[in-house]
Amino acid sequence: MDGLIKLWGDTGIAHFEFPDLVMIAVGCLLLFLAISKKFEPLLLLPIGFGAILANIPNAGFNDEGGMLYFIYHIGIETGVFPLIIFMGVGALTDFGALIANPKTLFLGAAAQFGIFATLFGAILLNYVPGMEFSMTDAAAIAIIGGADGPTAIFLASKLAPELLGAIAVAAYSYMALVPLIQPPIMRALTTPEERQIKMKQLRPVSKKEKIIFPLAVLGMTILFLPAATPLVGMFCLGNLMRESGVVDRLSSTAQNELINIVTIFLGLGVGSKLSAESFLNLETLGILGLGAVAFSIGTASGVIMAKIMNRFSKDPINPLIGAAGVSAVPMAARVANRVGLEANPHNFLLMHAMGPNVAGVLGSAVAAGVLLALVG
Repeated sequence: MDGLIKLWGDTGIAHFEFPDLVMIAVGCLLLFLAISKKFEPLLLLPIGFGAILANIPNAGFNDEGGMLYFIYHIGIETGVFPLIIFMGVGALTDFGALIANPKTLFLGAAAQFGIFATLFGAILLNYVPGMEFSMTDAAAIAIIGGADGPTAIFLASKLAPELLGAIAVAAYSYMALVPLIQPPIMRALTTPEERQIKMKQLRPVSKKEKIIFPLAVLGMTILFLPAATPLVGMFCLGNLMRESGVVDRLSSTAQNELINIVTIFLGLGVGSKLSAESFLNLETLGILGLGAVAFSIGTASGVIMAKIMNRFSKDPINPLIGAAGVSAVPMAARVANRVGLEANPHNFLLMHAMGPNVAGVLGSAVAAGVLLALVG
C-alpha cells in the first residue's frame, strides 16, 4: 500500500492544481493560434509550448538547474537573445524605401506616440484597486505600443522581469493581430479619397547610400542616446553585413540559422515566465488592455501624421502608409498596401509603406533607449 501511495504521489495528477491547468490551457490556446490561425507562429508556438512545460508540477523545468531556468537567465535576463534577434532583423531589412523618401522617418516616429501615451495610462491604473505599477513597470508595459517583440522583451528584462511573460505575450499577440486591429482604425481616420491617393515612384538608391545609412544611424545614436545603442547597434551591424556584400556567409547566417535557433530559445524562455503565480492576476489583464490601447494609439498617430504631412508636401502622401509606422515588419506595410488596394485596385503602396515600417523599428529601439535613460 505504501508503494502505491508513493507511486500516486509521484504522478502529475496528484499535484495538478487549477491554476496550473488554466495556464496549460493558455499555452494550448497559443499553440492553436500559431498552428491553426498562423498568428506569429515562429514565436507563439515555442512560447505556448514553454508555457505548458513551465506549469507541469514536479517536472523542474523552471527550477534552478532546469532547462527553462538556464534558457531564461542566460539568454533573456542578460538581454542577449533579443539583441541577436535584432541583428538578424537588421540583416533582413532593406532601408532603400526609407532612404529614397526620408520624410517617412517622421511617420515611424509619430507611431511611437502610443508608447509614451501608455506610460501615463499605466500610472493611472494605480487608481484601480488591485493594481500597482511602478514607473519602471509602466515603462516596460508602454513599449508594447511599438509592436516590436524583441524590443519589448529586452526592455522588460531590464526594467520589470516579473512582468516579462505578460508583456511578451501582449506584444506578440497584438503583432499577430495587426491585420485585424489596424484596418478599422485606418478607415475611420481617412476618407475614401485619401485612401485612393497614388504616390510618386521612389527613386533608385545606390549601394553606397545603403552602406553609409546604418553607420550614420549608429553615429547619431552614440552621440545623442547611448542607452539605445545595444538595440540600434546590433540592428545596424546586421544591416551593414547585408548591404556591404563582402560577408554574404555571415549575413545569410544572421538571417537564417542564427535567428531561427535564437527564436526557439527566446520563445521557450518567454513561455517559462507564464507560470500560474505570475500570470493569473489582475495586473496581467491591465497589461493586456494597455497593450491594445498603446497599439491603437500608435496606429492612429501614424495615420494622423501622414494626413498632416500630405497637406504640406509637394508630392502626395497616402495617409494609409502612416499606419505602417509601428514596427511589425513587414506585416504592417502589407496591411497598408491591402487597404489601399481595396480603395483603388491600381494603387500599390507596399514599397512606400516599407519606409515608415523600417523607421518604426528604429523608432521603437530609440523609444526603449529613452525609457531606459529616464527610468532605468
